[in-house]
Amino acid sequence: VHRVPLRKMKSLRQRLREQGLLESYLEQHPYNLAAKYFPGIAVEPLENYMDDEYFGTISIGTPPQEFTVVFDTGSSNLWVPSVFCSSPACRNHNRFNPAESSTFLSTNDTLFIAYGTGSMTGVLGYDTVDVAGINVRNQIFGLAETEPGDFFYYTPFDGILGLAFPSIASSGATPVFDNMMMENLVDRNLFSVYLSRDDEGGSFVLFGAIDPYYTTRGISWIPLSAETYWQISMESVSLGGTPVACSSGCQAIVDTGTTLLAVPIRAFRTLMKLLGASSSGEISCEAVRNLPSLIFHINGREFPVPPRAYVLRSNGYCSLGLQGMDVPTEEGELWILGDVFIREYYVIFDRANNKVGLSRLP
Repeated sequence: VHRVPLRKMKSLRQRLREQGLLESYLEQHPYNLAAKYFPGIAVEPLENYMDDEYFGTISIGTPPQEFTVVFDTGSSNLWVPSVFCSSPACRNHNRFNPAESSTFLSTNDTLFIAYGTGSMTGVLGYDTVDVAGINVRNQIFGLAETEPGDFFYYTPFDGILGLAFPSIASSGATPVFDNMMMENLVDRNLFSVYLSRDDEGGSFVLFGAIDPYYTTRGISWIPLSAETYWQISMESVSLGGTPVACSSGCQAIVDTGTTLLAVPIRAFRTLMKLLGASSSGEISCEAVRNLPSLIFHINGREFPVPPRAYVLRSNGYCSLGLQGMDVPTEEGELWILGDVFIREYYVIFDRANNKVGLSRLP
């Protein structure tokens, strides 16, 4: 069984708040969450790493060099810091050294990934990548030479392993999972994700299989509306039985690389008001028990997210796990179903049938 255990760590937001640095940090790092989802380039929203908490370990090269990565269904490239990088963010993370790997092949091709707060640049190379005991030979990956600002300096992970479709990969790089499928390294052309709700372990990405322990309530299969991100169509969004947004239908992306629920600005303002939150999203912890579930209507079914899931608690503070975002798409407004949603469901990402499977967790 090819299972990558994911560790949950204290988020950047929590750590900065504890040190009294949160407000000044947010002022210095303005961001645009929407940057990730513009077509044409694979873009990562660095601001989400404020709350990103789930990381797993992979290795690259012979002998293996270990890296902690975010398994991100919202992007398609694999990249890690390299010894060619002198940015502060590289110096305090693990860096790949191609001279120490007997299986490394270099290229003259460059990689550029735009972010909400800057950009990452690097070169592309090929080497053996080990993910949960699956050895992917000649996997193309990015060796970062510059990393934006000091944002990555504070993150507890080294790089990113993208699990979206080849169509959004920068520089036409073949994603890791595509190589696993092409080389018949997985029993089934799918992977599944479980994110635990508490600080205990247990979270994982499982390659090539569905764990029946997490599907006892059955699986709802939803066809993709685009083979770029893991994008699906939603009919509407309601709060306690009352429709509040997406009334004429909208699009949603199931994204493990986004922590919160990203909501179109107009709907975001409506929800903040209805849920009684301040402009910064803070809410009275006492009020939480009386809040209704947020219900996503997808493919003729209801997928509720209860208040214990969409309200985040940290050091006695309570805040909504929502953030406003506007992305213009041809199909109308776009929602991002990040970890706040995923923690309520075991999610199966099925490449064989281009569907997402959701099984509600107890």
